[in-house]
This record gives sequence, C-alpha cells and structure tokens, in this order.
Amino acid sequence: MKLNQQLLQINRNFLICFIISASLSSVAAQLLSDHENYVNTTFTIIIGYIIYFGIFSCLFYLDNKKRYKNMKSSLIKRELLSLISSFGVGEIIYLGVRWPTLYYFLEIEMEAYLASLISEMIATTMYMLAVTIFLRKTKTF
Repeated sequence: MKLNQQLLQINRNFLICFIISASLSSVAAQLLSDHENYVNTTFTIIIGYIIYFGIFSCLFYLDNKKRYKNMKSSLIKRELLSLISSFGVGEIIYLGVRWPTLYYFLEIEMEAYLASLISEMIATTMYMLAVTIFLRKTKTF
C-alpha cells in the first residue's frame, strides 16, 4: 500500500495537537477538580478544543499554503469540503467518546489529570481512525 503524504501530514498534525491539547487539558481538569464533574468535563473539553483547533489550523495552513497556491479553486473547494465533512464526522465520534469517558472517570474518583489524559487518548484514537477512514473512503487523499 502506497503511503499518502497529505494523510501522513494530517495524522502528524493530529498527534502534535493531541500531545499539546491533552497536556494542557489535564492541567485544566486538575485545576477544575473542585467543581462538579459535569462542569469540569465540559470546561476541560472546551479548553482542549480551543487549543487543539488553534494549533491544528496553523499547522494545516503552513503545510498546505504552497500546495493550494498551485491548485484550481474548484479542487481546493472540493478538498476542503471533504476535509470539513471528515472532521465533522470525527468530531461527533470524539465528543461521543470524550465527554462520557471523562465524566465517568471523574465520577469513579480518578484523579482529574489522569482521567483527562486517558479520556483524551481514547477519544483521539477514535477521532483519528474515523477521519483517516473517511478521507480514504472519499478518496480525498
């Protein structure tokens, strides 16, 4: 099977964002540990999203700015629509896994930082699998 450079770049960016977001989210979860578990879960995920998408947007732009300058606008639109669709499916899966797992781990009185890290690992793995499969099935990359 031939390796696809764009897909590898996206997965590399996912991993970079995961490491930074998971680290800072676990700090946020620990700082919020004196709040109700649903509040901790919700704000930890919001903080993670802000960090993740801020970094991912920058990395994606830097990786693709030259590539998109040489592409027809119709191809760019089609590719971006497919990417957004793939990320949307991934996000539904991510939230469907992340919120309940983090909340559950907090409910069983696991340390907040550890609950956040484990929940993030599980959810991000599911997210990466979903996006990669969707991008391959739609033949985006």
